[in-house]
Amino acid sequence: MSLFLIFPALGIYAKPVIFCGHEDNDLYGLMVDEGLEVKLFKSLDDALDAAPRNSGLFVAAEGYPEDRTQISAEQYSIARKKKVRMFIEFPSSIPGMSLPDECYHGALERAVVTSDIFGAGLPEMSLLTVNDCHIIPAEAENPVMVYAKVAGFDRAEYGLTDTDVYPLLFMHDNMTMAAMSALSNFRTARFGPGLSWRLVWETLLGWLTGEDVSLDSWEPDPRPMFSRDEPLPENARLNAVMKGTEWLYNARFFIHPSWKQKAMEYQSDINNPSGPPVPQQCLNGDGCHGVLEGHQSYIYHDGSQRYRYWRRCDVQGEVAFLLAASSDLTGSDKYRQCSENLLDFMFYEAEYRQGTHNDRNSPVYGLLGWGDNANWVFYSDDNARAVLGAIGASALIDSQRWNTMITENILANFRTSSRQGFHGERLHEQDIIDNGWQFYANRDYTFINMNFESYCWALYLWLYDKTGYRPLLDKAKTAIKITMEAYPDNWHFLQGIQSEKARLLLPLSWLVRAEDTPEHRKWLDTIISDLLKEQDACGAFKENLGEGTGGSFGRTPSNAAYGTAESPLNFSNRDKVSDLLYTSNFILLGLNEAAHATGNHVYRDAVQRLADFIVRIQVDSEDHPDIDGAWFRAFDFGRWDYWAENADMGWGAWSTLTGWSQSWIVGTLALMEKGSCFWDETRDMDMEKDFNEALWMLEQ
Repeated sequence: MSLFLIFPALGIYAKPVIFCGHEDNDLYGLMVDEGLEVKLFKSLDDALDAAPRNSGLFVAAEGYPEDRTQISAEQYSIARKKKVRMFIEFPSSIPGMSLPDECYHGALERAVVTSDIFGAGLPEMSLLTVNDCHIIPAEAENPVMVYAKVAGFDRAEYGLTDTDVYPLLFMHDNMTMAAMSALSNFRTARFGPGLSWRLVWETLLGWLTGEDVSLDSWEPDPRPMFSRDEPLPENARLNAVMKGTEWLYNARFFIHPSWKQKAMEYQSDINNPSGPPVPQQCLNGDGCHGVLEGHQSYIYHDGSQRYRYWRRCDVQGEVAFLLAASSDLTGSDKYRQCSENLLDFMFYEAEYRQGTHNDRNSPVYGLLGWGDNANWVFYSDDNARAVLGAIGASALIDSQRWNTMITENILANFRTSSRQGFHGERLHEQDIIDNGWQFYANRDYTFINMNFESYCWALYLWLYDKTGYRPLLDKAKTAIKITMEAYPDNWHFLQGIQSEKARLLLPLSWLVRAEDTPEHRKWLDTIISDLLKEQDACGAFKENLGEGTGGSFGRTPSNAAYGTAESPLNFSNRDKVSDLLYTSNFILLGLNEAAHATGNHVYRDAVQRLADFIVRIQVDSEDHPDIDGAWFRAFDFGRWDYWAENADMGWGAWSTLTGWSQSWIVGTLALMEKGSCFWDETRDMDMEKDFNEALWMLEQ
């Protein structure tokens, strides 16, 4: 559709905008803030009666999504006779068209631009979100936008093939613009990207008013804490730690007995342990009943966001570290006590370490189950992060009463790893019971994937430093050597090569601590140097899909496949997106360890830039306390907005995670604020007695 058809007489309709709707409508408020002359009416009859000839009338969908906007043939006729340009949302009828009674309720679909009316800033096939969209499945020719499930970062890469297409916005009789859903609730429903929707509304209001419209007061919520270039205040990092910690409480993630039963009901489906947000009036727990995972990447039309209610074991230990680091920095007794409660819950109260996991005669003794509904599944990496969190928390709150549990878990994973030091993706309890742990210890097996393997190696090195037990060092060195010899062509990665490099930083840094040799420093520098090639001037690390066939989940292969598997945030390596779940959070931790292990100023400067970037993009929200202070998985540092391909079936672009993301970000920022690192803070933990008492676990 050409600009001429949309703007047949631009510049001659300098009349006030007649707005039919409520004063709390996002578009109405924006127009008022911009100084446009707007006249508000609650009744469409009154609005039509007051509308001057050749004026513009906006009819908002105030009953959305339950009730359609009522408009009659006579009201359409009045608008045409007065030559009123009318924009109507979610209408009950359109002259000459048949509108189905049932709406389609979307989930993974996005708005796709299908005309050139928005100019070069938003060309055809550009993508935008319309969260929790209820759309009337009308048939219309030459729509301005459609609603469809399509693959791509910011454009529909495969066009509109192999997908159902629903007209979202179209012209009718050149005088009426019809939206088959609600679009004027863009701020409330958190549509994105922000600058794209700004351009959309500047264009549509230009059509409605006949004037050039510039929306300079556009202010989204949520938004990044700081812009790309504004100077950070001296206390910015400290404030990020404090706000990032309080987020856990503001979001009601700590389970309280008064709503525990409802939480357990929501988590009962292991494939989708999700539900609506915990209401703000609910009481906060104190860690004795565990902590929830975070948010699912699903935003409702009222702007609230779906929660993930599963109590994963790794998250308990990681959040304990976050709280301990914050307590150490701020002196908060509340954080300290909650950290202790979480560790007691993880090791003693929950099922993770109960039953066969606590039977000395069982080959699964010492292992930690994955979560409430999958206690029979063992991910070695999840075990490692749970225990890594417990180590950090123990040191920072100066309590070592969990040392036995920590030691036994490290040795339990050590003895179920292969001769070369690898576990594979995951192990199952019954298989280990049937085979015996010796089967796994004696097998020859490699699985070069850092997301699954590398943090176990870091723990072997850490425990070696405390005990001098040589097999821990030897197995970690063997695994790391095999991994570096395979780099990069023979690496197996999940969603991209960057996250694999990120995860290897920690064991490489601690290998230099355990055995400082030129070769070990070279390995570390090789990975960091390659990572730094993707660090932007703003401090962000750009995602990289990797080359060849080494990835389990690459770019989305088709429109039909969108949202059906794990997926990266980017479609191509040109996309300027950072991943705060799989990559940048672990780079922050590992790069800080590398800087302290080596004294290398290049590493130090890089991690400082990354920390500043992460502080800048922390979520700032007045309207949504449950996300204020969080970090979403995705950040588009080109747009400076929370945007990415939302195709991952478990952890999409707007997901949060109290463990993986929040814990290592907040905890590391707290350590950096002290000028310290994880290795140094935990250096004096006395593990020898517990280790010697647990050595029976390695006897054949």
